[in-house]
Amino acid sequence: MFKLIIFGFLFYIFGNPITAILVLLLIVYVLDRRFVGVFPSVTKPFKRARAISKLRRQIAVSPSDVSSRHELARLLLERRKYGEALKLLETMESSLEDSAEFWDDIGSARLHTGSIAQGETDIVRALQINPRVKYGRPYLRLAEAFRDSDREKALHYLEQFHAIHSSSSEAFYLLGYMYQSLGRAQDAKKSYQESMDVYRSLPKYKKRQERKWAVRSWFRNLF
Repeated sequence: MFKLIIFGFLFYIFGNPITAILVLLLIVYVLDRRFVGVFPSVTKPFKRARAISKLRRQIAVSPSDVSSRHELARLLLERRKYGEALKLLETMESSLEDSAEFWDDIGSARLHTGSIAQGETDIVRALQINPRVKYGRPYLRLAEAFRDSDREKALHYLEQFHAIHSSSSEAFYLLGYMYQSLGRAQDAKKSYQESMDVYRSLPKYKKRQERKWAVRSWFRNLF
């Protein structure tokens, strides 16, 4: 009802239904980015592209800059340029052999380029160095990798992820999403409900960063 009122007001101002709809969508997007965060940022891809260009120039000047090369590889993984990221990461293995983040990155690149067994080995190594590296997301990566080929192994990694999280709305949302993809509807529904319950129990300062996961859980639990 509120949106209809706003739409009617905008239609009255602009006199054009298409313009009114576009302005309404813009208002919804701005409010979401300010208070919830369900919609993706439209500026993030451009910022990432600029960062990649800057890092390429920096590496061209200083090829031995391991930190810049690792950051570039991380951004390439975000852009799903797994082959290029893998080639870059393979040149850094001797320099970052004690880094859990490095082994997770190279393992992720290998998973997405078809080297499942080696990718699993690399990510397990990352988790051995630091079981909570990247907030436990490597467990979800492994569960996703074995979702279709080895359901028992996928569930094993899901359970390990679940074991290290108890107060994160995001964690329970991701857990529910994985359960859903494995066809375990009741477990998924339970996880989405736990995501919402955890959100309600959080202090105010934490709710802002967790709100989008509670909203996503609500939608998935509903539909």
